[in-house]
Amino acid sequence: MAFPYFFLLFLLSCTLLHHGCARPSRSRKAAAGKEDDDMKAQIDKLWQEVNSLKEMQALQTVCLRGIKAHKKCYLVVEEPKHYHQANEDCIAQGGTLATPRNLRENSDLRDYAKLSSPGTKDFWIGVTDIVKEGQYVDVNSMPITYFNWDRAKKEPTGGKRESCAVLSLSAQGKWHDEVCRTEKRYICEYLIP
Repeated sequence: MAFPYFFLLFLLSCTLLHHGCARPSRSRKAAAGKEDDDMKAQIDKLWQEVNSLKEMQALQTVCLRGIKAHKKCYLVVEEPKHYHQANEDCIAQGGTLATPRNLRENSDLRDYAKLSSPGTKDFWIGVTDIVKEGQYVDVNSMPITYFNWDRAKKEPTGGKRESCAVLSLSAQGKWHDEVCRTEKRYICEYLIP
């Protein structure tokens, strides 16, 4: 995977070296200015491609450590954090807290969490009603249309005190609301372009 980076950097270096050594005549100064602008545009484009390749490599690394499903990668993080810290950590790694959008995604997350962290009961997911009680949204403040509340325990039950959702392995992947300051393991989600 490192070969494309080195190739692009080599190509960029050769191009800069070639244009840096050539001295345009006075009659061609106007054309040289346009060539410089074209060169800058090409360099910018190359850097964008290099950065894109770096992002893809980072995403592939995440997918290798976690699972790939539904055009997303999921990764369980073992270090317990409160909801906001967990979300910030996922964002810092280029993702968000996982938000199941349907039963299939929820089941895949449950199965993956069971395998990744046996003995852990609950994981933060990206569902909250912090802004307005009873109106659950994802981490991007978009309304949630799929819910998997544990109705046997009359969830969600927390009122204003419990505003963050967890996926519960002890309840077979059902959700319940929890105090956001509680420290739990969590699942990050990364979109695959």
